[in-house]
Amino acid sequence: MKILGIDTATRFLCLGIYNDNKIYEYRLELGRRLSALITPTIKRVLDALGWQINDIDYFACGLGPGSFTGMRIGIATVKGLAFSLNKPVVGISTLDILARNAGITGAYVIPVVDARRNLIYCSIYRNKLGQSARIKPYMLLTIDEFFKKTEIKGNAVILGDAINLYKNEILMHMNNVTVLDKDYWYPSGRNIINLARERINSKKVNSAFEIKPVYLYPKECQIKNSKLKM
Repeated sequence: MKILGIDTATRFLCLGIYNDNKIYEYRLELGRRLSALITPTIKRVLDALGWQINDIDYFACGLGPGSFTGMRIGIATVKGLAFSLNKPVVGISTLDILARNAGITGAYVIPVVDARRNLIYCSIYRNKLGQSARIKPYMLLTIDEFFKKTEIKGNAVILGDAINLYKNEILMHMNNVTVLDKDYWYPSGRNIINLARERINSKKVNSAFEIKPVYLYPKECQIKNSKLKM
């Protein structure tokens, strides 16, 4: 089984490749060059492995929340590839992918992503039966709302690029918190692949028509008649 996983909801293009129990991962900061370089980058990675694009059995895609433009580019790319090749897709929230950076821990895991406009994308996860399980919805919050919505009893691990903005406030307002450093702030290709494999094994896959981005901003902040709809 061969899987290609992509997440573009943060400042990085994150790629994960799976083949016969081997995982390869690649992460590159492209910024505004993402739309021009995402396809050549995928081709270069596949060429290095000696693969053709039609060798891939499943595509996996980070759905956000995150960079509005970034996640649209990534999802549109996966949709186009999966549709043209008639291959199934696994859509995964970027927060789910990011939460896996904490590993399997007895503490709560809270990914926090900078949503701009003084807002945070976040959720809460907890270890259950040896796996990370989400126990709160995906949320878009101000920092004050974040403290109210994430009140928990027990230890917590917090990670994500919103720490760069709110670390002092988090440490001041939350007890028993471990704040992970920037090496853990962004999705990894390995986590995309591991989550994709779990969902493939559970037969939770979709067609290219079915995956949709996770938008948390209100409708007036979104583009109408999205070209992502196929």
